[in-house]
Amino acid sequence: MGKKIISTNRKAFHEYHIFDKFNAGVVLTGTEIKSIRKGAVNLKDSFVKLDNGEVFLYNCHISPYEQGNRYNHEEKRTRKLLLNKKEIDKLSGKIKKDGYAIVPLEIYLENGWAKIEIALAKGKKLYDKREDLAKKTQSRDIARIVKSKNF
Repeated sequence: MGKKIISTNRKAFHEYHIFDKFNAGVVLTGTEIKSIRKGAVNLKDSFVKLDNGEVFLYNCHISPYEQGNRYNHEEKRTRKLLLNKKEIDKLSGKIKKDGYAIVPLEIYLENGWAKIEIALAKGKKLYDKREDLAKKTQSRDIARIVKSKNF
């Protein structure tokens, strides 16, 4: 079947320097997975935290399923992420020692299972954001010139 990307967190790449990436499973209810398959997910303001050796996803908005009636889920409930003990230890060590944050990057379906890609990240300063924006516009201008000249 392969990998089908459902939702990406584009704001994360603007706000953070991304370092190590991890893939994690997500503990969901029946109506949540149906909403995810429809693409009704928003990762914009979500974040990941470690609590007692477990990893949780906070503030991820999954819209209610229309046919879910009384069995529907809360839209922004806390969801547990499934990682190996070794990965959790690596994340907790980096967070405590180096001051990293854990940021969700994308939710995708892999062989019918909902997975989330999370990353160790460090916040960007304002001048970093400006520098990235300048590089982006510069490369866009160069591409536009090359396209118009048809080299």
